[in-house]
Amino acid sequence: MKLLARLGCATGIGLLLMSGCSREVVRPANPLPLPPPNPAQVPDAAPRTEPRSRNGNRPFYDVLGQRYFVLATAAGYAERGVASWYGPGFHSGRTATGDTYDMYAMTAAHKTLPLPCYAAVTNLSNGLSIVVRINDRGPFVANRLIDLSYVAAAKLDMLKQGTTLVEVRTLETPTAPLPTPVSTAAVAKGDLYIQAGAFADQQNANRLLSALRRSGIGPAFMREDDVNGTHFYRVRVGPVPDVAEFDRLVEELRGIGVPDARLALD
Repeated sequence: MKLLARLGCATGIGLLLMSGCSREVVRPANPLPLPPPNPAQVPDAAPRTEPRSRNGNRPFYDVLGQRYFVLATAAGYAERGVASWYGPGFHSGRTATGDTYDMYAMTAAHKTLPLPCYAAVTNLSNGLSIVVRINDRGPFVANRLIDLSYVAAAKLDMLKQGTTLVEVRTLETPTAPLPTPVSTAAVAKGDLYIQAGAFADQQNANRLLSALRRSGIGPAFMREDDVNGTHFYRVRVGPVPDVAEFDRLVEELRGIGVPDARLALD
């Protein structure tokens, strides 16, 4: 497998990706086709039953020293996180399934969902929602959940900022109803938090909390929750006002030895 240099989506971050697990950059010989005059009028992807593609569905794969395990099924998947988008540099290239990438089609990339599958994606900052066909692997930038095509990002009104917080819910069958629209009130107010760690032992949580405070990372606090009968002590940082500050704090946490910090919206 050969390594390919990727210039990271709308954020301009350089990454190396494996061609068997990710998109292949193919610079078009001819100028790009003109974008749709009104991206909002591009129809959403229409869910249909499809077999797993022969490519892009290995049980696991490695990128940049991290191993990703492909889910056995897309059924019931729902997660919130940061969405980015990829466009001209990858137009006419090859996706993980072997499809030709079309930046004007309603498609997306995900690290672990089986390919292809369909998902509703909701922009938590404005409530806009779309349906995409997921046929690619990525994004491999830290704490990114999904990479959208240009036109999908346009329909969510996120092109200018490049990233936004979203909720992704898979659609299992062609006749399945679309998910009920999610509440965006908490997100719109900026009530976003980073979870630095979750522990059953309060002393471990106290040690991490003290380390964050000594490093000046904050505001940091501990939250107690019961999950399936187990008491957890969750160490969090926030509230975080936007994705840019979220990225900055995650990098700061990584620098003091907290590599698994993630977005917490509950």
